[in-house]
Amino acid sequence: MKLFALLVLALPAIVFAAPPKGIDVSHWQGSINWGSVRANGVEFVYIKATESTNFKDPKFSANYVGATNAGLIRGAYHFARPGASSGAAQANYFASNGGGWSGDGITLPGALDLEAGCSGLSHSAMTAWIRDFSNTYHARTGRYPVIYTTTSWWKQCTGNASGFQNNNPLWIARWSSSVGELPAGYAYHTFWQYADKGPNPGDQDNFNGDSAGLKRLARGS
Repeated sequence: MKLFALLVLALPAIVFAAPPKGIDVSHWQGSINWGSVRANGVEFVYIKATESTNFKDPKFSANYVGATNAGLIRGAYHFARPGASSGAAQANYFASNGGGWSGDGITLPGALDLEAGCSGLSHSAMTAWIRDFSNTYHARTGRYPVIYTTTSWWKQCTGNASGFQNNNPLWIARWSSSVGELPAGYAYHTFWQYADKGPNPGDQDNFNGDSAGLKRLARGS
C-alpha cells in the first residue's frame, strides 16, 4: 500500500488547459476597455458589423481597432434578416462593410448570426437562404462563414437541415452548463456562447480547443 502511494505521488500531474475565452459584442455594450478585456484572459472576440443590407454597427470600427490593438484574435458577425433580402445580397453587404477575411493569423472567418425568427420562410427556403449567404461569402473571401444559432432555432426554421457541417464551423448558443444537443450533422461545436453576461463585456464564449487551434482557424490552415 505504501509503495502504491509512493508511485501515485511520483506520477506527473496532468494539467488540462482551459479552453480559450472569448466574447461577442455590439454597440449595445458601449465603449469597451479592450486592454482590461485582454488582461482578464480573453483571447478572441466576435464583433457585430452589419445587419440586413442597411445597418452598419456604429461601434464596429472602434471595437475592431481596439481589439486588434489589445492583441485579441477577432472576427466580425452579420445579424441575418432572411425576410428582408437574399442571402447573397446580405453576404456581399457584410463582406464589403467589415466582414471580410485575411490570412494574417488574427482574423476569424465572418459569422452568420441566425436567431431572429423564421421570417415567414419555409424550411427549404431558409436552408437555401443560408446556403446562398454561405456560398457568396466564400466566393468573396475564400472562407465559409461560421454559423451562430441555437439548436431550437435550427430545428424550427430549417427543419434541422444537415450538410452545413462540412464547411461551416458551428457557434452554438446555449446558456447552460453544457452545449447540449447540436444541429443535425454536427458532431462537435467550434464556439460555444454559454452566457449572456459575465466578467467581461457582452456575451461569454469559449473555443472548443486550445490556443493553437484558435490560431489555426484564424489562419485557415
